[in-house]
Parts: sequence; C-alpha cells; structure tokens
Amino acid sequence: MITKEFQDLKLSALGMGAMRLPVVGGDDACIDEAAVQQMVDYAIAHGVNYFDTAWGYHNGQSELAMGRALKKYPRESFCLADKFPGYDLSNMGKVREIFEEQLSKCQVEYFDFYLFHNVCEMNIDAYLDEKYGIFQYLVEQKRRGRIRHLGFSAHGSYDVMKRFLEAYGQEMEFCQIQLNYLDWDFQDAKSKVELLRSWHLPVWVMEPLRGGRLAALEQKDEETLKALRPDEEIPAWAFRFLQSVPEVGVVLSGMSNLEQMQKNIRTFEENKPLNEEERDSLLRIADEMVKKIALPCTACHYCVSHCPKGLAIPDLLALYNEHCFTGGGFIAPMALSAIPREKWPTACIGCRSCEKVCPQQIKVSEAMADFSRRLEA
Repeated sequence: MITKEFQDLKLSALGMGAMRLPVVGGDDACIDEAAVQQMVDYAIAHGVNYFDTAWGYHNGQSELAMGRALKKYPRESFCLADKFPGYDLSNMGKVREIFEEQLSKCQVEYFDFYLFHNVCEMNIDAYLDEKYGIFQYLVEQKRRGRIRHLGFSAHGSYDVMKRFLEAYGQEMEFCQIQLNYLDWDFQDAKSKVELLRSWHLPVWVMEPLRGGRLAALEQKDEETLKALRPDEEIPAWAFRFLQSVPEVGVVLSGMSNLEQMQKNIRTFEENKPLNEEERDSLLRIADEMVKKIALPCTACHYCVSHCPKGLAIPDLLALYNEHCFTGGGFIAPMALSAIPREKWPTACIGCRSCEKVCPQQIKVSEAMADFSRRLEA
C-alpha cells in the first residue's frame, strides 16, 4: 500500500469510505455488518489505515457499523474520520450533543480527523455565524485531544471555499473535495486544488470514480486507454490521474463489496502517475463526455443584462449542466437553496431576450423550463 506523509503520520493513500457499504435487501439503513467486517479486516491486512464515516451515512447507521468493525483493533492502529453534519441546517445549534453521540456511536474517545461537512452555498452563512459556536467548540475539542486534526469537506464553489478559508483557514489542516478527471474542468476542481495549495492544505479526495461513472467508459474510449496502458483496468485510470496531482493525500473510495476493495487495493500497491500524453487523452475523454450532455455556456454574461428578471443565467446553466450530467443529485438543489426563489430557473418567463444575444445560440428558455421540471421531479 502506498503511504502519504501527513505531519507525524503515515496514511494509506487509499481510504475506506463508509457511505456506500454493503446492505441487506437494498435497504440503505440495513447494513450487512458481516460483509463490512470482512472488508475492514481485508483493508487493514493490506495496509489501509484510514476510515471515513459521517452522521448521515446510511441513515445514521454507518458510524455504528464502522465503530463495531474497528473495535477489535488497537486504537492507535487506524485513523478514523467523522464530520459535523452542517448539510442539515437544523443541526447547527447541536454541535456539542452531536459530537458526543458520534464518539459514542463509533466507540472511540477521539477522532483522528474531523471535518466541517459539506461547506456549500446553503450553509456557509450558518457555519460562519458565531452564535452557533461550531468553530469554537471544534477547536476546543482539538485542544483537548478529542480531535487530532481538523479540516473541512466542500461541494460548494471556489468562492464559498475561499470565504470559509478566510474565516477559519488558520485552524484547517486538510480539505476534502470532489476530485476526478471529469470534474477537473467540469466542476473547476483544478482551481479548488490551486486554492488549497495557496493555503498549504493537502487534498483529501471524494468521488474519485464520480459515483461509479468512471468505472466503465464507451468502447472507443476504453480502446484509447488500453492502447496506452494495455494492462491497466479502466477504474484504475481515475486513481492514476489522482496519483498525478501532487497535492492529493488520501483518496477515499466508497467500496460496496470486497471485490471492489480488492481491485482498488491492487491499484494502490503501486504509484504510477500519468505521463503528459496519458493525462491529455484522459482529459479529452472527459471533455467529450461532458459535451454530449452539457450546454456550451462560456459565461460571457451577455444574457444577464438582457434578462428582465435579473437571473444569473450562466450560474443557472452551470447548475443545469451538473444536474443533467449526474442525472439528478443534491448539488444543484443545494446551491439553489441559497438564493431567493425569484432567482431560480422557475422564474424564467420564456421571453427569449437572452437568446438573441447568446454567442453560443443556447436555447436558454428551454433549458430553464427543463431544469424546473427536473427539480420538481
């Protein structure tokens, strides 16, 4: 297992994420704990020492399952990460009681890594509001040794991350972002990595396979990659891309069965970063994948000055592209929840004034109507 230096620790480059654990009968709240124990045992036997869970995973059952699976091992032999669930604004005033319950559920006296969970447009104001005392409380737990390392995860924009760092960056030690070769440009993950580099923060990776989307490609794309590395499996390309990003520390993979874990661990037995030709080929494939679905908005903003409703059309189209590509998901609704309803795509009156000045000839009114339908669904 490849390891990465982090302060005085040697962390496995592959971490076990506990958001997609094996379940019984398709019930996300009914975790197959025998299978989880088998996976944890295999992971530890093969050098994995980083395990990541969260309050809301598996309807609150993930922390319990991981706590039981890790209990048999000496506490100092593994690192456990958990998160404060600020994705739900009703939790903001409960940091103390939630943190205490998380320790109890995980059957530990401290967390090696603890994160502000999912910093985004929806919750940034609450996270920064001193009346909740979240930052102060977590820093105090770090001082007491109940949190060894404090960081944050983010699905929000570059600007949201920058705002969080300007407020709390002096106490942050790492950041977890959605990073893969598709989102390098599509979600501008490249700029987020650069931002974190400027703060000297290592990057923890979530969604390295984009929810499994990058585990299999179209035949022509697979043939392109096979010509470059005949023995490399397709999912491994996503991990090799991340091995090519110097700022990346731990790559979290939400493995749902032992076979996935075995394959991923084999990949992380070697560090084989991409050369320039391989990287360019991979990014071209990603660009083609996005272009088949996404509208080609260049954010020129000509449309904005012609919109009688004052809609931030480029921002809405970016969210529409994400929502269409992912087939739904939480990112677009989460971002929209932070802006007034009168600025949502539902506010579009279909006047087509924006379309008359769009250099890309995007049918904005149709996109806004489709976006509204998708959000309702």
